[in-house]
Amino acid sequence: MDTVKAPETIEKEKVASLHFPETEVLAAKDDLQRRTYELERASQLGNGDHVKIKIVFEDNENIKQVETTVWAVTEGRVVLKHGITIPINRIHEIRL
Repeated sequence: MDTVKAPETIEKEKVASLHFPETEVLAAKDDLQRRTYELERASQLGNGDHVKIKIVFEDNENIKQVETTVWAVTEGRVVLKHGITIPINRIHEIRL
């Protein structure tokens, strides 16, 4: 992830219009495991307490950030409110 430039913050409604490549953004096994754990935790917090978290992800243009509630995590996607989804392989980090 580009640590020099801050992610562009967008509204969750705009996520549906973004285009996502199929490639994985994380390379290290530890980072992949951390992301899986953080997504599970975000889903628990979203369903139980409706806690908003920040998701840092990358579309086909640049790194973006959205603050939202995670409703579910499927095998390949994170489900936000109103059925909006982000592919898991495009997520850099979850900020709880």
